[in-house]
Amino acid sequence: MNPNLDYITWFGIDWPVEVEWALVKTGQILAIMIYLLLTLAFILLFDRKVWAAVQMRKGPNVVGPFGLLQSFADFFKFVFKEIVIPAGANKTVFILAPLMTFVLAFIAWAVIPFANGVVIADLNIGIMYLFAISSLGVYGIIMGGWASNSKYPFLGGLRSAAQMVSYEVSIGFVIITVLLLVGSLNLGDIVENQRDGIWMWHGFRLFNFAEFPSNLIVGITMFTMLGVFFVSALAETNRPPFDLPEAESELVAGYQVEYSSTPYLLFMIGEYLSIVLMCALTSILFLGGWHAPWGPVDHPVIGFIVLGVKMWGVFFLFAMVKAIVPRYRYDQLMRLGWKIFLPTSLVAVVVIGYYVTFVAPRAAEIVAGG
Repeated sequence: MNPNLDYITWFGIDWPVEVEWALVKTGQILAIMIYLLLTLAFILLFDRKVWAAVQMRKGPNVVGPFGLLQSFADFFKFVFKEIVIPAGANKTVFILAPLMTFVLAFIAWAVIPFANGVVIADLNIGIMYLFAISSLGVYGIIMGGWASNSKYPFLGGLRSAAQMVSYEVSIGFVIITVLLLVGSLNLGDIVENQRDGIWMWHGFRLFNFAEFPSNLIVGITMFTMLGVFFVSALAETNRPPFDLPEAESELVAGYQVEYSSTPYLLFMIGEYLSIVLMCALTSILFLGGWHAPWGPVDHPVIGFIVLGVKMWGVFFLFAMVKAIVPRYRYDQLMRLGWKIFLPTSLVAVVVIGYYVTFVAPRAAEIVAGG
């Protein structure tokens, strides 16, 4: 044995401590993956039920009680179908595209804190990690559209590249406003900055009358940024009314029209994982994360449940927008991103920067002097 290493005894055998760490992390990763996949199954059913309710239909209600097993039936249907690859497609890239989308959608969750201390990788630069992964996510869609050797997927891939890049800019500036308030890139620190109840949540600072009037400008700004982030998240994940890369009316499902069976399933899992990730980020950045409206929650199980409820609430809004808002034209989509959201978020960065630099220190001095 190496005397420079620490050891732990399992089953009468001395193992390096690094082995224990690796096994624990592997267990955490598997647990999170299983949790996310099960969540996706029921969120997809919930999405279809909400859409059906708005249209006065029942939605899935045959497979299992109340249709609860419908998503699992769909899963097995896709798994057992034949994989068809177009003759003119680049077969290697065609298969790699959905795998890339699937893997990148999963590894983005490594830095998401589900509760106090419940996170796979508690990185001090968690936000930067998410930016890097989300920037790579567009490549899977572009690869799928190009490798299909068909004009409809190719146009869908081009649309997706332009759309996701456009709204990533707005999302970036919105997140900067949160980082200015918190002073940290760590997602756990962002949640802890909102631990003192709903009026300290970044999205609801406007209603914190105890700090009036110093909170008025920052409150209006952050409430606006919550709305900008929510709409940008819809566009970033190709969610209606911004599902132009998949527009059935003109692109016959867009970049994935040539996909079937398991590759198509991987695209769908990756897309819905990104949607749920945006729900989690909305909850963490603006809605207090795992903390309850009445105050801090430090118990991991309760915090896990609180964050889950918030994510389901945000996804309900995603589902309602899908059901009631008609699809945008592409020029409207680009105009909204570049001419409205980008200038608005830039002004918000300046306003929050001014508040953090000049207003907040003065308010703290007044409180300390009082």
